[in-house]
Amino acid sequence: MAFDVEKVRAQYPALSDGRSWLDAAGGTQVPQAVIDAVSDVLRRGVSNVGGTFESSERAGAVVAEARSAVADLTGAPAPECVVFGPSMTALTYRFAGVLAAGWQPGDEVVVTKLDHDSNVRPWVQHAQRAGATVRFAEFDPATGELPAERVVELIGERTRLVAVTAASNLLGSIPDVAAITRRAREAGAISYVDGVQHCPHAEVRVAELGADFYATSAYKWAGPHLAAVVAADPWSLEMLNPDKLLPAPDEIPARFELGTASFEALAGVTAAVEHLADLDPAATGDRRERLGTSRRAVVAHEEELASTLFGGLAELPHVRRIGAPSGKCTPIALFSVPGRSPQAVAEFLGERGVNVSFGHAYAWEAVDALGLGKEGAVRAALCHYTEAGDVRRLLGALAELA
Repeated sequence: MAFDVEKVRAQYPALSDGRSWLDAAGGTQVPQAVIDAVSDVLRRGVSNVGGTFESSERAGAVVAEARSAVADLTGAPAPECVVFGPSMTALTYRFAGVLAAGWQPGDEVVVTKLDHDSNVRPWVQHAQRAGATVRFAEFDPATGELPAERVVELIGERTRLVAVTAASNLLGSIPDVAAITRRAREAGAISYVDGVQHCPHAEVRVAELGADFYATSAYKWAGPHLAAVVAADPWSLEMLNPDKLLPAPDEIPARFELGTASFEALAGVTAAVEHLADLDPAATGDRRERLGTSRRAVVAHEEELASTLFGGLAELPHVRRIGAPSGKCTPIALFSVPGRSPQAVAEFLGERGVNVSFGHAYAWEAVDALGLGKEGAVRAALCHYTEAGDVRRLLGALAELA
């Protein structure tokens, strides 16, 4: 069966406003199933875990179900590999504090200029405190691509950590993460992969990526504002001892999670994964199998729309697309209109019913490398609920700016 985008869209209340929501890279909307799951937890009542009564046992079940769901989504070997936190940034700072223990002068950390700053600054700051050396891998400004060799050549015997994005949140380009993590493993370094922009647009298998740690944010794939770091195996977490309160749980993965969980948000995470698994009505089998089928259908749908978007932008002589990856990429287009500020262009499109983002998108090193300054550029990002009419609407509005 063909991917039925209209059936998918009908499940999203926010999309009924008639606008074209092309801001998915900054966060997606949520389907009714997620809204219901969140509200149901609050409606029925939930207590903290550890009690001997029903509402407490319900909370424990919500946490366990969410770990299992994210493990299925990312291909993790076990639910115990999934650590939850309020955001990818917060979790990365949490892990940076643990992984940087023992760094010293002479040690090296490799980061890239393609990454969102949440996978750059925590490592840079901890390296500076330890007196370790930071090495930046440069991407190609013309294509927006990061050749694996530009990262690999920086990895040496003193490299302690390699941080790399699985997909650029600014340009959409997808590096060869497996080649990078393979070299990191050979050097005895830990790899930390930002999958926030990658996870919504791929069939994720952490083992194939070779990542020791893979970060993802649920609000980028139709879930609530919650994030997770997924370890390659439980042993990776067992070997780490984060700072925590003395009476707080010491087992993994709970020892990494600070404070009481947002049980309603965790219920929304499970509902979002179930929703993603059922996007293709032809999907059968257990949840991992259904996710595989549905993710492949989504990727095909997005690639078709992205081809229309990229081709349409190329036909507008007054629009400059920034970075045009020739290889694999997620459905993102970064562009500018000479003579108009990114904010002015976004406001113009907004007045015509098109939601796009503008600015640096926290890809701080990338906008500098591209020479965009603090203003950045305009970003249009597609997702599974984008339809062809949304793309045509954007292109038509941009044509008016000629």
